[in-house]
Amino acid sequence: MSSIAAEHPRPLRLSPAGTSRSFLAAGVCLLALLSLVATRPFATSAPAAPAAAGATPVTPRLAALSQSDPGKRVEVIARLAPGVPADVARGWVRAQGGHAGEPIGLINAFSARLDARDAMRLATQPGVRAVSLNGATKPQSVDFKPNQLETAYNQSVNTPQVWNRATGKGVGVAVIDTGVAGGLVDFRGPAGRSRVVASAVVHPDATTAEDFYGHGTHVAGLIAGDSSRRPEGDPLRGRYAGTAPHANVISIKASDDHGDASILDVIRGVEFAVEHKDEFNIRVLNLSLESMEPESYRTDPLAAAVEAAWFRGIVVVVAAGNRGSDPDAVHYAPGNDPYVISVGAVNDQRTKQVGDDVREDWSSRGTTQDGYAKPELYAPGRRLVSTLAPGSDFASLCEKCVRGDGQYIQAGGTSMSAPVVAGVAAALLEDHPTWTPDQVKGALVNNLRELPGGGHEVDALAAYNAPAQEQISNQRLEPSDLVDPASGEVQWDKSRWSKSRWSKSRWSAATGTLSPTWAGASYVCDCEVIDPETGEVDLTKSRWSKTLMTKSRWSQSQLDRSRWSKSRWSKSRWSKSRWSKSRWSKSRWSKSRWSKSRWSKSRWSKSRWSVHSLQ
Repeated sequence: MSSIAAEHPRPLRLSPAGTSRSFLAAGVCLLALLSLVATRPFATSAPAAPAAAGATPVTPRLAALSQSDPGKRVEVIARLAPGVPADVARGWVRAQGGHAGEPIGLINAFSARLDARDAMRLATQPGVRAVSLNGATKPQSVDFKPNQLETAYNQSVNTPQVWNRATGKGVGVAVIDTGVAGGLVDFRGPAGRSRVVASAVVHPDATTAEDFYGHGTHVAGLIAGDSSRRPEGDPLRGRYAGTAPHANVISIKASDDHGDASILDVIRGVEFAVEHKDEFNIRVLNLSLESMEPESYRTDPLAAAVEAAWFRGIVVVVAAGNRGSDPDAVHYAPGNDPYVISVGAVNDQRTKQVGDDVREDWSSRGTTQDGYAKPELYAPGRRLVSTLAPGSDFASLCEKCVRGDGQYIQAGGTSMSAPVVAGVAAALLEDHPTWTPDQVKGALVNNLRELPGGGHEVDALAAYNAPAQEQISNQRLEPSDLVDPASGEVQWDKSRWSKSRWSKSRWSAATGTLSPTWAGASYVCDCEVIDPETGEVDLTKSRWSKTLMTKSRWSQSQLDRSRWSKSRWSKSRWSKSRWSKSRWSKSRWSKSRWSKSRWSKSRWSKSRWSVHSLQ
């Protein structure tokens, strides 16, 4: 849920779509690997000494780095003696957890990315004639000083120590949420263009791609905000930054203009991310939301969708929820799926010291109905200040939470913790582009910092330097019954949705208010047309027929002493909203059939944005 939640708030709660059993959004268990989270330094052996006279030549700066910063990831060019094949030396690089590039025949060399310490050791391998730093590559830097940030969450997760190496540049992070105000200056790139590079609207009642609610813009700022893009002399310049301040954002608006969403809308959003992964280099997917109904991840459709994204190469990061230690606290999808990364909330005390960070009592934790401990890790999620969508509901919901002359707002909840980790994942993938989702998760969960009182907090620097043996996760897991892990296809024929499959929807170019000026590409889902001959909804040709769906509201949200106690996305049902008299026979999700299935008497039950409070 968004930062506007109740005393025991919950992540973005989604409404199930379908029959009472067909599309219930349930709790899905995320696999917790807390037993593996011992903190460990990134260097496991003594630094190599500089090359002695007569030894294989190395770049002087490489020799210096091997002493001063042996764990620093560097890119080198290894030249081999004439006639020496590269296979052995390249295999040695991979054995050290490095990445070996293809041979360069012209000079009998190959490129490699590995720790400075191991680069020095590479120079001692048989047949290696010289090892040089790739001088064309410079360490990245940010245009602000981390110690001048108004916020403390970046220091808590150690991202400033990674920013001189990776800032998420070029990595796409898809945000399935209430939209993103992509025209804000904090989302601009070096050339002045928005880094919110694409927009997709999947909710049938959304009238604009902009974020009129505010949750999605706050989330996106925690991932990729960069206030150093503000003009010189602006007092807010360099005061706020996401954990991957140079990453690209793909805004997928799954709600209507006031934050209401259903599970089916979110699944459509996941589908868009999967289908456009290569086009926008989508490597990370953030979902700060949760289903309203507990269900095993083995049969839950939202869990199946996020697993399909994971198996297609997208790191999925989700909010754990704000139910504290309630018996069912971690029983809701997508946070209960064992493959994806679920994130709990830490209070960083607004200090830039890590020793006082503690787990929040309201942060969901426990064991899923399928026996997995959740969440895997924690990140700051209390009183985080991030970008405010102009004119959005957020500002009116908590006026005293507004900061920075009305351009930022403070909010809290696991909705805010998840994007902190999503940004860390994007930074890792910039410099480790070949890492799979399992490797990214392994690097994170095997290098956590223990919190007093329980839980383990993410450490971006330790994860960045994780050796190969720590890039392991999700072993011996059983995938969803609906997903083929080899292809990433959702096999709806094994579910209640007989003979239907997870397959391609039709995406059209958006126009008018659904096509924001800041987005390089804009899409809407063609998902709602009534077949004039049968009177049935044909998912191969149409949009979601608005005439068949009533709107729901998240009622009884009140502000109690600047906390959203008693404020829940409660009593919100898609009451009297039925797909009555309509059958999904012979309708398709492109090449898939909904034979003899009905959506009669089904409800779009409660959905929530995982927000705890705006204070």
